[in-house]
Amino acid sequence: AFLDAEKMLIIADLHFGKINHFRQAGMPVPAAANRHNEETLIDLINLTRPARVVFLGDLFHSHYNDEWEILGQIMTHFAAVSFELVRGNHDIMSETQYIRKGLKVADAIDAGVYLLTHEPMAHEDIPDGRINMAGHLHPGARLEGRGRQGIVLPCFWLSPNQLILPAFGSFTGLATIRPGAQDRVWIIVERQIMEVTLEAPKKQTRLSR
Repeated sequence: AFLDAEKMLIIADLHFGKINHFRQAGMPVPAAANRHNEETLIDLINLTRPARVVFLGDLFHSHYNDEWEILGQIMTHFAAVSFELVRGNHDIMSETQYIRKGLKVADAIDAGVYLLTHEPMAHEDIPDGRINMAGHLHPGARLEGRGRQGIVLPCFWLSPNQLILPAFGSFTGLATIRPGAQDRVWIIVERQIMEVTLEAPKKQTRLSR
C-alpha cells in the first residue's frame, strides 16, 4: 500500500531469508524466488519514491543468513529513505543487526488515520475513526468455477475499520479468508488487482507462515 500524504510505502510479510533457511535444512527449494522478492522491492521503491518504507512485520523469516546482507545492501542503496519495521512474530534477529542496517523498530506506527501493526487488532480494540492496517494472515481468496475446480489467490481484505495486506514474499503460503457481509476483497492476479465478491468458505485453511 502507498500513502500519498505521508509518502509511505507499506509492505507486509516479506519473509526474506525463508528460502535460505529451508535450503540450509537440506530442502531443495529454488533460489529464484529470492531474486524475485529483491527485484520487486527495488522496483516498488523506484516507482513510488517514498520517504518512508514500513515493513509490517515478518521482514526476515528466522535467524541470520546471507539474505540479510542482501536486504541491507538494498536499504543502503536507498540511503535517503527511512526504513522502519513493525516487529512481527518472525522478527527474532538481534537488536545489533537492526542497528547495523539503520532499521528503526517499533511495535506499532501511527500513519494519519491508519494504525499500523503486524497482527490484526481485535475490531473492538481499534479506536473510533481509525483503521488498523496489518499483515500476518497472508490472506487468500478462494475462487471456484462451475465444476469442482478452485484456486486461492493473494488478496487485500478490507473491513469497516481494518485493512489486511497480502504477504509480499513469494514463498509464504496463503490462508483462505472468510469475509463478512460488509467486507471488500481485491485479488492479485497476473500483475493486476481486481475486486471480487466471495462466499465465505465452510472451513478456513491455514498454511505455514
